[in-house]
Amino acid sequence: MTVTWEESGWEQVAAGVGRCRLPVWDCTAGLVVGPDGVLLVDAGSGLGEGARLRTEAQALTGRRVTHLALTHPHFDHVLGAAAFAGAEVFGAVGVETVLTGRGREELRADAVRHGLDARVAEEAVDALVPPRHAVCGERTLDLGGGRQVLLANVGPGHTAHDLAVLVPGDPETVFCGDLVEESGEPQAGPDAVPSHWPAALDRLLELGGEDARYVPGHGAVVDAAFVRAQRDALAARFGVSD
Repeated sequence: MTVTWEESGWEQVAAGVGRCRLPVWDCTAGLVVGPDGVLLVDAGSGLGEGARLRTEAQALTGRRVTHLALTHPHFDHVLGAAAFAGAEVFGAVGVETVLTGRGREELRADAVRHGLDARVAEEAVDALVPPRHAVCGERTLDLGGGRQVLLANVGPGHTAHDLAVLVPGDPETVFCGDLVEESGEPQAGPDAVPSHWPAALDRLLELGGEDARYVPGHGAVVDAAFVRAQRDALAARFGVSD
């Protein structure tokens, strides 16, 4: 038996498109439903959170998640990925360098620094498998019944491996990852590429257009004017000329 968006606590953004705001870090997870496939955007901060998303997605759709897109390799977006065994996992090209080898230890340490329980972080990192599909440029996913989703490698910006998800419709929906944040200032950590961040936001605006709904990695859904203002603020902050 399926539940409605309202019953589930998820926010419906467009027909067959929803998102939820996860606790603690206010991280967004997105869901796109098609007749033949279900796409989850980002996987939460640990195996428990990933399992919760898997259960809620199945309750909403009556089917398992078939595709998982990771918008960037930060712990609160990727450490639940191993809960989606059997799903086809996508990330920006090069993201595997952050999720393997020495990058795994840095990912675990970053999660613990931000307050994730050390045992939870270690368990999730040990189970983490890099995305099978690397997106260089753009890639279209067919979820059946005319429901196509565009994965676009729009970075670098917030990280060196930023992936956006465009869902055509009325309105169009763009899952931005942490290239856009509404609940606070955009975070530029040591892995950010500030000189390219405004250009990444220009690309988001080209993808979605003026009437799209833009879903940030943290915070409420915003419009094109918000993205443009954040783009200009970042350009000024980092001294990036047009």
